[in-house]
Amino acid sequence: MEVTAKWLSNMDFESENTKGHKVTMSNFEGTAGPTPMELVLMGLGGCTGMDVISILNKMRIAYDRFEINVAGERAGDHPKVFSEVSVVYRIWGDNIPEEKLARAVELTQEKYCSVLHMVNKTAQVSYRYEINPAD
Repeated sequence: MEVTAKWLSNMDFESENTKGHKVTMSNFEGTAGPTPMELVLMGLGGCTGMDVISILNKMRIAYDRFEINVAGERAGDHPKVFSEVSVVYRIWGDNIPEEKLARAVELTQEKYCSVLHMVNKTAQVSYRYEINPAD
């Protein structure tokens, strides 16, 4: 795995992976894209979300919509790592078995999500889930 980060201007960078996918990022004053730390939270949401969806699909659980909200608090001193992170899994659908959703969330939290397992080296990670009726 390898990426290249190229300076564009000001505090804006474009990062590209070997497949040609690009992400533009900026600092808090910039408008070109998310900050690198926001990208970490985005990566965590995507990583854990992919796990949960994969597990639910293997369990043959039908759902209409699924999203994850990830919020992080950073330490006050440099390097200002995440000290607290909360993850909220929200799913919409009819007859979603709570015990199966709970198991899928537990598996990503305890075993599968590699981004989470890096973040939890510095942050206290909390999580919960919500089951909502179909839209």
